[in-house]
Parts: sequence; C-alpha cells; structure tokens
Amino acid sequence: MAKDVIIALDFPTGKDTLEFLDLFTDEKPFVKIGMELFYSEGPDIVREIKKRGHRIFLDLKLHDIPNTVKSAMAVLAGLDVDMTNVHAAGTKMMMEWALEGLRSKGGEAMLLAVTQLTSTDQKRMNEEILIPGDIEDVVASYAKLAKEAGLQGVVCSPLEAGIVKKACGDDFFTVTPGIRFGGAMICDQSRITTPADAAKGGSDYIVMGRPITKAPDPVAAYKRAKKEFLGQ
Repeated sequence: MAKDVIIALDFPTGKDTLEFLDLFTDEKPFVKIGMELFYSEGPDIVREIKKRGHRIFLDLKLHDIPNTVKSAMAVLAGLDVDMTNVHAAGTKMMMEWALEGLRSKGGEAMLLAVTQLTSTDQKRMNEEILIPGDIEDVVASYAKLAKEAGLQGVVCSPLEAGIVKKACGDDFFTVTPGIRFGGAMICDQSRITTPADAAKGGSDYIVMGRPITKAPDPVAAYKRAKKEFLGQ
C-alpha cells in the first residue's frame, strides 16, 4: 500500500457518516471505522462504505484471551477491510492467534498492533497503567513483539514512528493518529504532531478525525492534509 491520509469517521450514526462521505465527489478517501460507528451500526455500515469504493481501517482494538480474539478475527475477515487491529498488550500469543483467525477465513487485511494510545503520556503509563520505563522503549518493545508475531505494522504516536522503523525496519508499517494542523487545539491527545512532521518522522499512514470532519470545509481540509503529508 502507498502512503495515505486516513479519515476517522467518528460519527454516531450511519446517516451522518454517509452524508459526510457524499461530500467527496472527486475521490474515495481511505477511512477509519472505529468503535462508536461500528457499535452503532454494526457490520452493515462497513459493507456499505466498502461498496462505495473506500478502503477501510476497521479500528476495534481487540484485546481478550487468544481464542476469543482468534474467533472474532475470523468473523471480521468476512468484511473484507484493508486494515484492522489488536492491542499489543494482549501478548504475542494473542497477536499470533488473531492473525491465524484473520487468515483462516481468507482475510487479507493488514493486521496492526496498538502500542500505546496517543492519549497516554509518560506519567499516565508509569503511574496509572504501571508500565515502567520510557514510553519510547515500551513502544519499540511492543512493535518488535508484533513483528515477531507476524503482524505487518503498528499503531503508534507519530512521535515514535521513527523509533519503530529503527527497531523493526522500513517495511514495517506505522499508522499514526494524533495528527493536527499547526495551531490546532490538542483536545484529548497527548503525543501529537502535524502532517508534515509526521511524514518526516516516518509515518506511513496518518489518521485524522476532527481536524477534517469538523472543519468548515472537510474536503478542503482533507486536501490540505494530503498536500502536507504527501506533498501532492
């Protein structure tokens, strides 16, 4: 897959989502379907958006015992998405079984591992989650574990994309949320950067939600993101 900007479709209903996608008449953006939309509309919204020609990152962050995750991935394989993910904290075995479940039903999606959420900073990781050490070292360790499990990449902060590349190689994909245009509000994110800096830092895909979906002109905001990230 080529580098791209992924729009997070963080809408409460399918109607809101499809009305948003109708704004894009010249191209079909790569989109992310997360928990809010999937839990609201179920698999049908994935099928509808796929039918419209969009590539899809199904962002459900599975994290459970290996057998449960394997079975869930076998079901998700039938949705023919392009990316999906699990939490790396679920252990190497869970990630391996997730991949087995996905491939057992013919799923060809890129399977990613979430390292640390972009809302988690150093203090929260150490004091609340009780993971010691530097957050960069933890992300690199999780990324290496994901690679050993056979996964194709990770979800990480754009600030750690270069660290992941150094630990796992340039062919190991980095998908990075926490992207904001210069001067934008941080909101609930802690480890963020701009599209241009994400490109310099080693991100293969950037995920942007509110800076695009809440923009006065979402299409213009999407084109700006692509220009800054991809230079086009």
